[in-house]
This record gives sequence, structure tokens and C-alpha cells, in this order.
Amino acid sequence: MTSVTESRRPARGAPDRDRSRRGPDHGAWFLVLPALIPILVLSVGPLLYGILLAFTDAQSGRTEPTQWIGSLNFQDLLHDTLFWKSFRIGLLWAVGVTVPQFLLALGLALLLNQNLRMRWPARALAIIPWAMPEVVVGIMWRLVYNPDAGILNETLRDLGLGDGRDWLSGLATALPAVIVVGVWAGMPQTTVALLAGLQNTPRELHEAAAVDGAGAWRRFRTVTWPALRPVALAITALNLIWNFNSFALVYVLTSGGPGGRTRLPMLFAYEEAFRYGQFGYAAAMGCVMVAVISIVLAVFLAGRLKGGLKGGDEA
Repeated sequence: MTSVTESRRPARGAPDRDRSRRGPDHGAWFLVLPALIPILVLSVGPLLYGILLAFTDAQSGRTEPTQWIGSLNFQDLLHDTLFWKSFRIGLLWAVGVTVPQFLLALGLALLLNQNLRMRWPARALAIIPWAMPEVVVGIMWRLVYNPDAGILNETLRDLGLGDGRDWLSGLATALPAVIVVGVWAGMPQTTVALLAGLQNTPRELHEAAAVDGAGAWRRFRTVTWPALRPVALAITALNLIWNFNSFALVYVLTSGGPGGRTRLPMLFAYEEAFRYGQFGYAAAMGCVMVAVISIVLAVFLAGRLKGGLKGGDEA
């Protein structure tokens, strides 16, 4: 009788059990390092240094060594009415820019998604504000709001609606005027995101709803919006974070004035650090703002995960 020995080589297509028993491939870290090192050096490192600086009395121009003072900066921050006023202005600015930004971008995305003539040039023109640096946008809108020769006041005079006003220096008009600029400058990326979501919606669903007699509003409510909701939630959360962290646009337009009416938290921290030299105190402000942004992200991700679990259970 001839004995047949089985080959230990696994069959073609069968999983390699010895390979699955190995640990993680540490060689893959070398492929990640070129992207990981800049993040650690330029993002994580300064963030950790800023957190450490918030617990010190670091100031510019002092000869004594920096001392560790614990939570004293945060205790002073709790009683700083100017900071909390700027914080409320920042929340008002973020919501006041994000909400009309989304509504206008949604209308523009719906329009650009239609099979109209010249829609491709219109799409290109719609993203021009996105391609412009915030400093250039701020300078351009300062010329628009110029009280003497600005196009806005000139138009109002031609229409007989008054002699014009100094929009960026008025206590009642400065923040609304800046919000208008923020909406104009930030609308393109929201439009692009929503337009991408609309184009991923199957046209067969719209055609089937139209055959069933559904009108435009009902098709939007039952077909378009459910497909667009994940994109809308994501871009709205990102816009809130971006707008709350705004600095360059408002700095060029008003520098936080008049009377602190447009002093956002980022502007307040900038003034404390680079105008008054209170680096430790400004770092504490930054920590508070990072904490607020982290809470917003946590709430958003929790809602997304909850929605994903519900969708998985229904499936």
C-alpha cells in the first residue's frame, strides 16, 4: 500500500492562516510617516504647547522665567465679561452666517442641478468667491461699504433711498454688514457640497414620484431631502466650526470694531496675545474655544452614529 502525504501548501484561493496569525504589519507605518510627521509637527505639537502655555503666566517682554500658575488663567477667564461678550458675538456670527449660507446655497444648488442653458459657466462663476483669499474679499467689500464712494451707497443715492451711511462703523450695522460678507464668501463650498449630493440622487426616483403625481415640493420633501440630509448635516457642522473660528475676514473688515461689536473670540485672543503680550491668558482662551468645538463635533458624531445604527437596524 502506498502512503500519500498531504501537502502543507494551502490551496489556491484559500486564506493563509499563518499570515492571519501574524501581528499588524509594522512596515506600513513607514508609508504613513510622510503624512503623519507634518500633522504631528504643525498641528498636534502646537496644540499641546498651547494647552501647556495656558497653565503658565507667559508674557512678552518679561525678564523673569515663566512660572506654572495652574488654573489661574481659567479662573480669570470665567470672570472676564469682555471675553464672554465676544463669545456670544462669535456664536451669533456663526449661526447668522451658517443658516442663510445654507439656505441660499441650497437654492443655488437646486438651480444649478437643473438642465438649463449655460449652467456650466454658471457653476464656474458660483465658486469664484471660494477661490479668492479672505484678505482680498475683505478689501473688496470695504470698498463696497465705503461711505463716500462705495457702490452700495451710490446705488442707494441713485434710487433715492437716502444719502448712505458708514456701514462698517455704525454700532447697529457693523455686525449685519460683516455677516453679509461672511455669507457671500462661504456660500460656494456649501453649494458645491450640496450640488454633489443632488447629483448622486437617482433621477429614476424623481421620475417615479412625478408619474405618481407628486409636485415639486413633495418630490423635494420625500425624495431629494432624504438623500441630501447626510451631506447637509456634514457641511452645516463644518460651516459652524469654520465660521466660529473666523479671523482674517472680520479682521480686515472691522478689526473687531466699532466698540467691540464684531470682536469674535479669535480676534479677542489675538489682541491679548500680540497686542498686550498675555500669551498664557490667550492660550487659555484658545483652550476654551477648542473645548467648545470638540463638544460640537462630539454631538455631531454622536448624532451621525445614532442615525447610522438606526439605518442599519432598519436594513
